Amino acid sequence: MEIVKVWSEDGAGKVVEIPADMTARDVCQLLVYKSHCVDDNTWTLVEHHPILSLERCLEDHELVVQVQASMSSDSKFLFRKNYAKYEFFRNPLNFFPEHMVAWCHESDGSIPQAQLLQNFLNSSSCPEIQGFLYVKEPGRKSWKKLYMLLRRSGLYYSTKGTSKEPRHLQLLSDLEDSNIFTIITGRKLHNAPTDYQFCIKPNKARSDCKELKMLCAEDEQSRTCWMTAFRLLKFGIVLYQNYNVPQQRKSANSSFSAPVRSVSENSLVAMDFSGRTGRVIDNPVEAQSAALEEGQTWRKRTHRMNVLGSPSPLHPPSLSSVIHRTQLWFHGRIMREEAHKMIIQQGQVDGLFLVRDSQSNPKAFVLTLCHHQKIKHFQILPCEEDGQVFFSLDDGATKFTDLIHLVEFYQLNRGVLPCKLKHPCTAVAL
Repeated sequence: MEIVKVWSEDGAGKVVEIPADMTARDVCQLLVYKSHCVDDNTWTLVEHHPILSLERCLEDHELVVQVQASMSSDSKFLFRKNYAKYEFFRNPLNFFPEHMVAWCHESDGSIPQAQLLQNFLNSSSCPEIQGFLYVKEPGRKSWKKLYMLLRRSGLYYSTKGTSKEPRHLQLLSDLEDSNIFTIITGRKLHNAPTDYQFCIKPNKARSDCKELKMLCAEDEQSRTCWMTAFRLLKFGIVLYQNYNVPQQRKSANSSFSAPVRSVSENSLVAMDFSGRTGRVIDNPVEAQSAALEEGQTWRKRTHRMNVLGSPSPLHPPSLSSVIHRTQLWFHGRIMREEAHKMIIQQGQVDGLFLVRDSQSNPKAFVLTLCHHQKIKHFQILPCEEDGQVFFSLDDGATKFTDLIHLVEFYQLNRGVLPCKLKHPCTAVAL
């Protein structure tokens, strides 16, 4: 048995004793059980290197004790959600732009998008990622823009423009004995040309910056593409097996007795309660009509309360002003930059959100939402009618007595937002 210490985002730590063959997924399930979290298969262990300013999510099959043995004394494990860990299996087109994917043996060949993942997972196929990256020159603060190729055999750069001829390709790093990390500091520290930094770290390198291959992409989509392709080419079919394990476990008994619950939009269905008993609405046209009708119901409900002069007895004014503070998605008085950091850490998938206090208006709140890998902020403003305070995202067109009602509504209806609220950005105390 080995001792492993895991930290949460608030700085609290938990010591666990685990066998040498325990995987990252099993450790996460153990922590979920001990911390009474909802096991929605999004928890992950993060390998964090504060001196190097690097971090990466462990793959579910990796042996935690083995990874810990390769870490320096200042490094640590973090326990965190990551909604994007296997998102590329669900929406591959969002992760691999067509112009960045090609065949190794053809200079102008392209891979049919429908077969994209199969080609990455099939070890006999030869897909590659291609494009320009900035590469930090060893021992200097300058960066050089090079045409790069990522293949199963490693990451290469071309010494002559965009040529793929073997005589023009130089190996920058292999995949087998390395891992890919996100650089978590701003661009100023390394004098990076953009904010989209990442690096390849050899497993033998503990705290020596000289052995790191520092890279920088033009935008978030291309950085995500390079990093996801590195994982797929390095681990192959094992990643797909990791992705399928939660689905297979649903019908089997888990090793731990933690309840397996899901709060994804897949668990939400349209219901008709107009009769004596409720029924699920299967017809998509009828379901859409019901959603629109539900939106009108919210407006009528708030108007009715205005006429009566009193809100619902379940939410008196004193409670409605603070009840949201009990919710996992509410993060209080955090700054805009901290909200950005949390969204990025937990995956930048569509619908990832949190609610925080507004820094500019003490009576308002801000909804921070991720859509198409961009983070957007929407002000939730209070509006008062007949002595009753309501909250609204659309200048009072749709009003809610508290933030919980507002969030529940936009989990079912997109409304004025670019997408529905799907994944709450949460922090857990170990």
